[in-house]
Amino acid sequence: MAFLKLIFLIFILHSFMPIPISSTPSLNKEVFAQIRPDFLDFAKKPEIMDWMVGIRRKIHENPELGYEEFETSKLIRAELDLMGIPYKYPVAVTGVVGYIGTGKPPFVALRADMDALAMELVEWEHKSKVPGKMHACGHDAHVAMLLGAAKMLQEHRNDLQGTIVLIFQPAEEGGGGAKKMLDAGALDNVDAIFALHVSTKFPIGVLASRPGPILAATSFFEAVINGKGGHAALPQHTVDPILAASNVIVSLQHLVSREADPLDSQVVSIGKFQGGGAFNVIPDSVTIGGTFRTFSKESFVQLKQRIEEVITKQASVQRCNAKVIFHENSSYPVCFNNKELHEHFRKVAGEMLGVQNVVEAMANMGGEDFAFFSEVIPGLFFFLGMKNETQGPLQSGHSPYYTVNEDVFPYGAALHASLATTYLSENPPKHTSPPEGSFHDEL
Repeated sequence: MAFLKLIFLIFILHSFMPIPISSTPSLNKEVFAQIRPDFLDFAKKPEIMDWMVGIRRKIHENPELGYEEFETSKLIRAELDLMGIPYKYPVAVTGVVGYIGTGKPPFVALRADMDALAMELVEWEHKSKVPGKMHACGHDAHVAMLLGAAKMLQEHRNDLQGTIVLIFQPAEEGGGGAKKMLDAGALDNVDAIFALHVSTKFPIGVLASRPGPILAATSFFEAVINGKGGHAALPQHTVDPILAASNVIVSLQHLVSREADPLDSQVVSIGKFQGGGAFNVIPDSVTIGGTFRTFSKESFVQLKQRIEEVITKQASVQRCNAKVIFHENSSYPVCFNNKELHEHFRKVAGEMLGVQNVVEAMANMGGEDFAFFSEVIPGLFFFLGMKNETQGPLQSGHSPYYTVNEDVFPYGAALHASLATTYLSENPPKHTSPPEGSFHDEL
């Protein structure tokens, strides 16, 4: 009889014990299987759509260059405050890092860049109010869509089994803002990161990405070639740096055509040539500048070495001397997509928009400082189509005629939210809670 009482007591105690934590992720999978299709419907609501459009237009009217995004950052922080989302600021001068969820592992990040470009032309109701500056690459749209995702995620914060980190990054356009954010600890404890870029190559509702290298390692260089100036009618009394620079440029093109493996994509392009100011005067010096790009670290290092050798030695053949300067702050590594995250992206995007609308992107020799993130943790960078034939052709990025199709905003916001929530529900914690005093305690 005593034995039966003991068994009954154990049964009663067991019935009041909490459900093991290990079972929670499976519950969350069911929760987010229902939530995920609703993200797009939610983002398409007129009040949400109008709100995102309004944010984008405010940013577009007041563009700021890299590390100068103080007003943009202020706007972001004001919206996060209204949503009750905690954040860190400043991170890397003007960056903002927000947090949604438990404050505990796993951590997954979503990134939007904030900076504008030093150009201006497009005429429309909400054009740039700052002379010589313009959002001509869609970063204003990226911020608006990430804030849209934040609004949806905050509504479901109690369902999250982990933490979503919102990365609002400065200085993507040549300033290496991602590297500075890494150095500042923005991705401490983060397991994976996603980022999108609007694209005029694909229709609305079509997404493009690929596993492995998607964008090239890039860098810029300048060279000052010094000779001896004089009258153009008496070239024998000069050492012509223009002739030397011309030979240098031709020789640089041979690095790709005659030294690189044809199956190893490389680019060397000269975009700057400055020297002289009169028709009949040979100048003392000429400055040239350009960019080089590869898809591997080994090729990048080799090409950089050969560029310096060709410039200095080819200049010496023409009796000139040359100094080469590499812009290390503008050098980006290869932007590499993690294979597992790419499969995750294909699955989530396919469920939302149809597998026929998730296509493989061609590798591109353009550069992206998201590469700094994907170099240290698994990352996935994808393109969000915004082409609409009924609205006429759209110019590609970095054009003074560049415009954004705002109809794409619900898709970007919903994809951000879907990728992050499903990642958390499908990945158990990989490490222990952050040490006492770290930013996660603030949650």
